[in-house]
Amino acid sequence: MIEQAIKGNLEISITDAVAALLQTWNRSYYRYHKFDAAHFEEIQRIIEEHPEVISDLRKRNIVSLTTSDEPNVVSVFTDFEEVLGPVGAAKCLHLLAPDFFPLWDRAIAEAYGVYLASRGKNGKKYYQFMETTRDQVLRLRQKRKRTRHLVKAIDEFNYCRYTLGIL
Repeated sequence: MIEQAIKGNLEISITDAVAALLQTWNRSYYRYHKFDAAHFEEIQRIIEEHPEVISDLRKRNIVSLTTSDEPNVVSVFTDFEEVLGPVGAAKCLHLLAPDFFPLWDRAIAEAYGVYLASRGKNGKKYYQFMETTRDQVLRLRQKRKRTRHLVKAIDEFNYCRYTLGIL
């Protein structure tokens, strides 16, 4: 849906697509937080303030992550985190640039030794988590011929193992 909105093939905006997906994918967050017009406008404002997420980072793979990306990653993550929390920020960024931004939740972050701080203070921690994910992707690429969607595959493993505890 986001890809089609970006290409202009749908009569909805990128924010509409992100909002629709967040309301289902981040359902537990919205049990305790309103998704009203003001919240929608905040998401739209942040997307509009960071066009590089869609224009540049969407085209990149996490393997290309370098230390020069840190200020931009921390900035965009922090802006989204202030509105969506640390888990919602990662989800939103992953929706906008799925091969660049990994997903996490509290259980996954803690499994990697990352203990989330209060809202708006986790940008550097998320960048460090991205470095860890990049290293995992690099190791997996050596073992597999097919390398697309490894960021999502790592998330699915992490979710099963650390969030659900089934692996």
